[in-house]
Amino acid sequence: MDFAFDARTEELRKNLLSFMDEHVYPAEAVADEQRAALASPWDTPQIVEDLKAEARRRGLWNLFLPDDEYGAGLTNLQYAPLAEITGRSPQLAPTALNCAAPDTGNMEVLAQFGSEAQKKQWLRPLLAGEIRSAFAMTEPDVASSDATNIETRIERDGDEYVINGRKWYISGAMNPLCRIFIVMGKTDPDGADVRRQQSMVLVPRDTPGLEVRRAMQVYGYEDHYHGGHAEVVFHDVRVPAANLIGEEGGGFGIAQARLGPGRIHHCMRLIGMAERAIELMCRRAVSRTAFGKPLARQGVVQQWIADARVAVEQLRLLVLKTAWLMDTVGNKGAHTEIQAIKIATPRTVVDILDRAVQLYGAGGVSQDFPLAELWAAARTLRLADGPDEVHQRSLARRELKAYL
Repeated sequence: MDFAFDARTEELRKNLLSFMDEHVYPAEAVADEQRAALASPWDTPQIVEDLKAEARRRGLWNLFLPDDEYGAGLTNLQYAPLAEITGRSPQLAPTALNCAAPDTGNMEVLAQFGSEAQKKQWLRPLLAGEIRSAFAMTEPDVASSDATNIETRIERDGDEYVINGRKWYISGAMNPLCRIFIVMGKTDPDGADVRRQQSMVLVPRDTPGLEVRRAMQVYGYEDHYHGGHAEVVFHDVRVPAANLIGEEGGGFGIAQARLGPGRIHHCMRLIGMAERAIELMCRRAVSRTAFGKPLARQGVVQQWIADARVAVEQLRLLVLKTAWLMDTVGNKGAHTEIQAIKIATPRTVVDILDRAVQLYGAGGVSQDFPLAELWAAARTLRLADGPDEVHQRSLARRELKAYL
């Protein structure tokens, strides 16, 4: 395993670091000011569109997509250090580069499983950053960590599918630019194979019967930059049968294919969040005095900073190993490592951010510093894409299998 940056990765890193310093970090406060003046908090501030234009001009666009027909053609190992950098400003940087969830996963689904007509109508404008999208899987009335529990019905009626169900925490759905939903539901609820009961269909936002009911908060945040997390209800929603993605019964497999890259992308960005927390801790430690000496000379603060550095270096190596395995043996071959980083990274980064909040005192929980919002995002990722306990259960079974 050689984790040294190749020439292309190093060039992109330098370009991206410059973009962050010159444009993204200065835009954070501007974006908040502009959003406060918008008619709707879900509209996109002009500064975000300016960032997107600058990113495209610099060639920092669609870096996440390994298919060079549609994206930058980077491997997971090449993309990992770039995603880490964007994680330092998770509200702005991924969107600026057209590398923000849930659009990334939806573009991967359409690129891999979509028909030519679906790619032309929906993938192309998503790649261009002209529209946004949502992925509707999670439901409030069942344990959605087990996707076989999903109750939304997708029933064939002649040349159409009829959809009925209720979803929530559907990321991106509050954004007025969200024009298309990928909806997962059951086409064969009584099928013998519980993993072949589900299918996915494309539902345009303006389809009659689709109701975006309300925005769901995450630890009190509405996450405007990602388009929020909505409760969505489908009342006899009808779409053409041609809107089926792949084949009937293929929904579970498509979801698994979508979630693998999504999990590692989240972990890459989490490392960037941890790096920003360490930077903020160090700045605070050398600038703040308590009990007669700088915080940087307090033993407990030194311990927090040292432990954070050790933890980040460990996580980065595990994420890079996982990226390398995904590139060399595929997602299935890297299954253990994908689950390992999904368990370890959010948990560890939450702890680092918690120490940073403690170091900032009242400021740490305020809107004047990014720490509270970063903490909420990292803590949520212990649930998103499968809670820790599901991955622990699966990983333990795999470890025990050889001994049973």
